[in-house]
Formats: sequence, C-alpha cells, structure tokens
Amino acid sequence: MSSPYKIAIVHDYLNQMGGAERVVGLLHQMFPEAPIYTTILDHERLWPELAMADIRTSWMQRIPGILKHSKHFFWLYPFAVSTMKVKGYDLIISSSSAFAKGVTARGSTRHICYCYTPMRFAWDFSTYMESNEVSSLQKAIARWAMLPLRLWDKRNSGKVDRLVAISSIVQRRIESYYGLPSDLIFPPVNVARFKLSEMPPEDYYLVVSRLVSYKRIDLAVEACTRAKKKLIVIGDGPDRVRLESLAGPTVRFMGRLSDGEIERYMQHCLAFLFPGLEDFGITPLEVNACGRPVIAFRGGGALDTIDPAVNGLFFDRQSVPDLIMAMEEAKSRNWDSASIRRHAEKFGEQEFRNRLIQLVQSVMGLQPSINETGLSPESYFDRRESPLRSNIR
Repeated sequence: MSSPYKIAIVHDYLNQMGGAERVVGLLHQMFPEAPIYTTILDHERLWPELAMADIRTSWMQRIPGILKHSKHFFWLYPFAVSTMKVKGYDLIISSSSAFAKGVTARGSTRHICYCYTPMRFAWDFSTYMESNEVSSLQKAIARWAMLPLRLWDKRNSGKVDRLVAISSIVQRRIESYYGLPSDLIFPPVNVARFKLSEMPPEDYYLVVSRLVSYKRIDLAVEACTRAKKKLIVIGDGPDRVRLESLAGPTVRFMGRLSDGEIERYMQHCLAFLFPGLEDFGITPLEVNACGRPVIAFRGGGALDTIDPAVNGLFFDRQSVPDLIMAMEEAKSRNWDSASIRRHAEKFGEQEFRNRLIQLVQSVMGLQPSINETGLSPESYFDRRESPLRSNIR
C-alpha cells in the first residue's frame, strides 16, 4: 500500500524464521518502501517475503562468528540498537521482544512498538535459561548483567509513543514491568493458507512446536503414552532427546516437515495439544483454520484465542491426568469444522492490517471518519497527505 509517511521498520534480529519474523514480512508488505533496520541478518534463515526487502544491519553484523554464537553477544545488542542511524522518518515501527524498542526516535519522529513480550531473559531469567544450553559460568555472568538490562529496557519503553501488546497476558506484563498502558493487536494469522478437509479426522493427536522444555511438550508425550493414544510430534529442538525417552510406542517424532505435510496432519488430527504457557500461539489458530479443535492449558495467550463453545477446550492444571481428561472430552464432542474456521478468521491478516493502520492514524494525528465515508482504514490512509512531511529532516 502507499503511505503518506516516511516509515522505518526496526526488528531485534533476523537470524531465525519465527512468528515475529512473519510479522515483519507482513509489515514489509504493508509498507514496501520502508527500510528494515536490524542488528544482525542471516540470509539463510529469512522468510521468502523478506528476500527482496531493503534490510540494513548494525555494526554487529561484522563480528566474526556472530550468526553462530549470537546469544553470547547479548550485552552488545543495546549498544547496537542505540547507535543505529535511523534518521529522517515520520514514524518508526519497532517489532520487538528484546532490543528494538530501544532505537532512538529523533525530533518529531513518532515511535510505535509492537511488543511480543518484555524481554524474557531480563524479566523471567530462570524460565528463559531452562531452554538454553549454556555453562554455569555463562549463566552467572548473564544473571549479573540482568539488572542494568532491565533498567535500560524500562527506560526505553517509556520513550515509545505507543506500546502494542500481542495478547492480554503481554499487556499485563507491560503494566507490571514497565508501569505503562498498551494497546492490544493480535498477531496476524495467514488463515487463507489453510483449507478444510472433506475427510473425517483420523485417530491421532498433534503437536507442532519447537522442542524446548518451557513449552511442556512432555505433558502431551506422557499423557498419550499413559492413555495409549496416538500422538504425532512435528518439530525439533534441544528437548527432543529427553522427550523421546519419555515416549511410548504410540508417540511418533517426525522432525521438521514441509508446510504442506504439516497442513495435512493439522487437517486430520482429532485435536491439537497446546500444553505450554505461551505469549499468544499462532499455530493453534492455524489448526483451527483447518477446522480442528485445540486442547490448551488455561493460561497465557490461549485465553484470548480459545472459546470452549466453539474451537477447543481448556485443562486447568499442567498435569498428565488433567490433559487426559480433556482429550477424552474433546473426542466425545461433535465439533463443527466450519464454525472453528470462522473463529480463526477473526485473527486473520486483514484484521491486523486494519487495526495497525487505525493505530498509525491515531499516532500521526489523523481523525478518520470511517463510518461516514464507508472506506476501510487502508483506503483512508492512502488518500491522506502527511501533516509532517514538511518536518522531515
């Protein structure tokens, strides 16, 4: 789309292919003329939609071995972000779970931060370290560095014009850690990529996840092993060996699969198991887009996305017996695939686009009369002139 503003996008780092990087890809589609500033870039781990984007890295990109040992240099990222020369823009949109919100917005430049969560390693150090294989000495050094990092993070969060949380639980963390309010815009789910199946579900449950301890995939493995129920686990990670040691003959580990293969497993599962405490959870909504229900732990981002009357069930304790009972209840229900998909569509990409454009209008001082004009937020945005254009430095 065409924007009347000069916009820059800032992201923590582009060295992995996660959900946050998909959001950056959509931001690039929305604002194709906006350069993307980031600390480091791994071209081998870049979503296709970002392949032709104007991506500008910091001086950290020149550090030997940075892509292989990026976490070891965590103490350098604040300096790299604060020294980025992001100048001459009307608006900065930062996409951040860590450092990007620390970018300097100069003069009349406005700053919107899309916050996936306050930096987990600073504010929830013990949980974060559970999924990282580092030495005791490295942990001790990292823990010592957390206090100044928290101070840096809180100070820079206060400089942002509008903080935007991805879920209700992230809103509460922003309030708790920073003492600041935030808007709420759910992450975009590419619902159109998934289709309903005309075939009935098959006799298996499904997990699609990076295999790290905090995601509690062990609950799904142990529950299906104890109840002798088939479980397909798609994904890989440092917790795989431990999980395989817990698994009985009804559990299969598939490793990484193609998008097409994953979709077929999603379309035909009895239900998707989501036993961890997540900030949001895009994958469960992708399963919903395939018409299948989700069994989720009652907490975190699942509270925003699961409606027990429509698209899934909760279990109240992260225990094997509780999960088994929820699986039995889910199997006994007559799920309406079309209704489940319609629920997922409420979290689609167009909803994200509309909500973000409305926020940009608000931050930039526009007062759109959408009800009067009948125009979408994007149409209204396209036809306006920039009140700040003369102030660009």
